[in-house]
Amino acid sequence: MSQLKNIAVLTMVRNDDFFLRKWVEYYGRELGKENLYIYYDGEDQTIADFCQGTNAFISPKIGWQVVAAEKGRLRFLSEKAAELFTKGYDLVIGVDADEYIVVDPKAGVSLREFLSNQDIQVCLSPLGLDFGQKLDEEGNLSSEDLFLSQRHYAQIGTRYTKPSIIAQPCRWGSGFHRVKGHNFHIAQDLYLLHFGYADKRLLEARMGDAELVAQGRKNHVYKRSRTIRYVTEKKARDFGRWTHFARICQTWCRLPYALNKPAMFELRIVVRIPERFASLL
Repeated sequence: MSQLKNIAVLTMVRNDDFFLRKWVEYYGRELGKENLYIYYDGEDQTIADFCQGTNAFISPKIGWQVVAAEKGRLRFLSEKAAELFTKGYDLVIGVDADEYIVVDPKAGVSLREFLSNQDIQVCLSPLGLDFGQKLDEEGNLSSEDLFLSQRHYAQIGTRYTKPSIIAQPCRWGSGFHRVKGHNFHIAQDLYLLHFGYADKRLLEARMGDAELVAQGRKNHVYKRSRTIRYVTEKKARDFGRWTHFARICQTWCRLPYALNKPAMFELRIVVRIPERFASLL
């Protein structure tokens, strides 16, 4: 095994302690709390107690309307990532607070070990899995228990196959969905688990949030909530077979107006997560 790399992970949050708590717990265990960088979006925010030991900062609010704010947020985080490379980090991971990058347990290595053995020239993408709530099987999501013991179904989603891991300063596009001017490369045995739409109760609360409505995000949240319907109604497919297919398809299939983003013919494939993942997160 090669020498372990110095890896930082950063995020920006606003009113999202539910997922951030799990984010700190997971990435702190995998990469060390001292390598976590958290930026609270707005001086009306308060740093949570569970962030102790991380690098957490209060930043001025970056815009209010969704499109402008998102562009500003990713410009800000790209600049912070560039600064981290000057501090001696070999890799920087950029993810939202409801996104957790995990290694398939069959690989038998930690996240840091896995990434230390990857030859990353510019960026690396995990395969995206967008978790929903199977309403006839799964109850409310609790931050006190392992997420993967409570949620077992996900849609293979191109939106979450993101170039989240970078090896040099560059510019992420909105939502970390692309690295401007560079191609993406999907790793084997690496997954980005998105839980932002995995709980009906939390989604309904977000759709009723006055600030989100003012920002123009309500329709976005409503549209993405379809994941719950997909995992509830669609037959779950074999994980190994369909994630293998998705890596090939997303590598070679591109949107004509965004050649550095993956596509998958609008297929909505739901898979059941193998039990070997249950203790990861």
